[in-house]
Order: sequence, then structure tokens, then C-alpha cells
Amino acid sequence: MTKRPTIRDVAELAGVSKSLVSLVYAKPHTVSEARRARVLEAADVLGFRPNLVARSLAGSGGGFFAILVADLHNPLFAEIVDAARLALAAAGEVSLMTSATLPRLDDQHFLDRRLLGLFHDLRPKGILIVGSVPDMPDIASLALEAPIVVASAIPDGLPQAQVVRSDDAAGMRLVVRHLAELGHTDIAHVGGAGGAVAAARAEAYREAMTELGLTEHIRVSTSDYSESAGFGAAGLLLDGPKPPTAITAVNDLAAVGAMAAIASYSERTGEHVAVTGYDNTFLSGLREIALTTVDPGNAAIGSLAAQLLLDHSGSAVESEHVATPSLVVRASSLIPRVRNASPG
Repeated sequence: MTKRPTIRDVAELAGVSKSLVSLVYAKPHTVSEARRARVLEAADVLGFRPNLVARSLAGSGGGFFAILVADLHNPLFAEIVDAARLALAAAGEVSLMTSATLPRLDDQHFLDRRLLGLFHDLRPKGILIVGSVPDMPDIASLALEAPIVVASAIPDGLPQAQVVRSDDAAGMRLVVRHLAELGHTDIAHVGGAGGAVAAARAEAYREAMTELGLTEHIRVSTSDYSESAGFGAAGLLLDGPKPPTAITAVNDLAAVGAMAAIASYSERTGEHVAVTGYDNTFLSGLREIALTTVDPGNAAIGSLAAQLLLDHSGSAVESEHVATPSLVVRASSLIPRVRNASPG
């Protein structure tokens, strides 16, 4: 063909109606597998692809799902996005992923509001927000036009959104109890900053310590999810008058930062400090890191988030889906105890 193929050309080659071809691209899960395959095969032969911008300007919606990621540098979010995109692709859907934020020189991120205008114009079929995006209430207006699902975050200011996240209370209870069973009593936490999830995990740490009768040892050194913040927060604990024998961190990146501070501390003092993370990203499994961490079920969270978008009926839904985490024990928490006595 010398001109760009159209939906009419695809319909003629596949032996179906134009409306069915449109349905394959707009709502593929509503078309039988056999007819969908016939249409897609014809489109492939002709080299046809739908013009998403033209469809949006025509008022029929962009025909794609938008994925907004809080921080492209956090490997946790990459695992969730991969699982979500695979689930959407398996349903014949197209997804467009971008960072929801822009970085500043101080390593803090702020919402890129230009994207909100872009998605207002392109009208995606649904929006997946992955991670704790700053100024999340500003995204609420998009919920009037498309369903929103939030993964691995607490959507403050987005009451219409469905949520898929880890049970933070259960996850922090796992690491605190694990360290206590190894004989640690002076267990500190690095975290509490960076959003509602960080605050929830810090509170869960306090609750777990209280349940074990370790209230007097509760200490939270403020850190967000970054490696640099974890390094600084752990350094403050280790340079204090009574360094802890174990540190739980808000996530794996902050835990890696804490491990660097601990390495320097151990060189100076000869003493060891156990450390745990949260998220079970690929970093935690690297042999040089070997980080004990909480596995929130990242692939399952991403797949379920995608399914919630696909299943959305068009009416406002408010619900939360909490995944049960598990503990992955590695060398970082199994270091020899030096200074603490066995409990009780």
C-alpha cells in the first residue's frame, strides 16, 4: 500500500465490521480471542496502528493506560510496573509509562504538573500511580475522567482511587520479631519521611517494639527512601551515645545507605550492627549486599493493579487491597551480636 492503512482496510482484510476493529483497540477484553486475533493479524499484515492522538482529539479517548511512577530510580517501582505492563499487554492493552515527578538539586522530587494537563487532553482509559507521588490531591481531577489505581502507596487526597499495597504493619512486625529472636533488644528504625507509607512503617515499627516489651529502646532516625538519607540517618544513630545493635530501614535503598554507615562504624569500633530493609528489590539479593528484607509481593501487586484497571466498570469505587508480606532472611541480619544481652 502506498498510503497509510485505515481501520476500513483492516476490517476488509479481516472480514469484519469497522466497529469491531475499533472495539479490538478500545476494549480488547470484550472481543473473543479468535476475532481479536483475526483483526490483529490483518493489522499486522497491513502495517496498521491506531492513531491514539487522533482518537483522543475525536473525543473517543486515548485508547491507552497511563502509568505514573513516583521515582524512576527506585527498583521497587520498576518491578511493579513490569508486572502491570505485562498484565495489560496480555489483555491487548497499550500502556504509556512516565515519571510523575521532577528532581531538584536537593534530591527531593516535586510533581510535574504539565503531565496532568497532558493526560487531561489525551484522556487515557485508566491511570496507574506507582509509589508515593507528592501533592497527590492535585491528581484528583483526573479521577473524574478515568479510573485511578494506586500501587505501593497510600493515596491521601484520592478517595476515588483503588489501592494495592503491602501490609506495612505485618511487614515491620516480621523484621522486628526476627531481630528480637536473634537476641537484639536495642533496635532502631531509619525512616518516617517521604510520604504516608514511610510514616506508616515507622509507626508499625513502634507498635512492634511495644508488643515485644521494647518500648524503652524505640528510636526513629528520620530518613526518606533514598540511599543518601539512609546513610545520614544511620550515621546519627551510630554516632550517638548508645548505638543500636540492629537497624530496620523504611526500604531497601535506605537500608543500603545504612549498611554503608555501619561499615564505616565497624571499621572504627570493631562492632557489628544488623540491618533489615523493606521491598525485596533485586539490590537486596546481590551477593555483596545480602540484605534481609520484607517481600511485599511486588509482581502480584503490579498484576492486581492492572486487573483492577481492566475490570473497572466506570463507576467510582473506593477500596483497598492489602497484600500479605513475607520475610526474606539474608546475611545482613545474621551478623554476630557483640554488645547486647539476650532478652529476658
